[in-house]
Amino acid sequence: MAAPSNRHAFDEAIELTAHGDGRYTGHTHDAYANMVGPFGGVIAAALLNAVMVEPQRLGDPVALTVHFAAPIADGAFSVTVRAMRTNRSTQHWFVELVQDNEVVAFATAVTGIRRDTWEATDATFPTVPSATTLSPAAPRSRAPWTSCYDMRFIDGTIEGPTNEEIPSQSRLWLRDDPPRPLDFASLAALCDAFFPRIFVRRGTWVPIGTVALTTYFHADQTQVRDQGTEFLLGVARGVHFGKGFFDQSAEVWSTDGRLLASTHQVVYFKE
Repeated sequence: MAAPSNRHAFDEAIELTAHGDGRYTGHTHDAYANMVGPFGGVIAAALLNAVMVEPQRLGDPVALTVHFAAPIADGAFSVTVRAMRTNRSTQHWFVELVQDNEVVAFATAVTGIRRDTWEATDATFPTVPSATTLSPAAPRSRAPWTSCYDMRFIDGTIEGPTNEEIPSQSRLWLRDDPPRPLDFASLAALCDAFFPRIFVRRGTWVPIGTVALTTYFHADQTQVRDQGTEFLLGVARGVHFGKGFFDQSAEVWSTDGRLLASTHQVVYFKE
């Protein structure tokens, strides 16, 4: 019998086997299963990982946009990645995820060399209770991936008021469970760890599917690494719901009030 693995499940979920010339293979992970197929955040992380392991990568991630073109099945997949253009400070990437000879997801990414410049943040870090004063939320059986995160809600749970006039904002502390030092891949996944805003706004689960997810990274590698296993504060809100689609935005902050990433996604839904 094989010895149990000491690796974090997240590292297993995003692991890619290299086959040369930007070609990789991977496999979905049971721990990150969703209502249908795998959790989108871990797919985004796997696609970003394909960029991160490329030897010619320039700098740190700046932006990542993932298009979920079709349902992703549990099982093996292949990934191809190529640098589309390299400039002095930025590099542009294209990544495809294929199953059964069909593209089921693809991504564009920008990496870049960050330099010290003038800095300001218009978004406001909210005044909230600390994570240690809040209880972890129970995982959702219909979304097994939630057991991979320690989520501590301040407001905006699915069990909240069902009045459709109440805004869909959620504020929560979150981190990997068991704790894992933060890196760009796990930050990308955490940026999708917010329940679809329609669940919060309407107080019920409806069929949904993310169509496109964009994440902007505001921290460099050192700033991300310095977070260690600390909780991060997430603030998510819906923007518009209607005609079968809605969009939502979110911010991810460090404990000391630094904006690490912001994200925006558009989601298909049906009644």
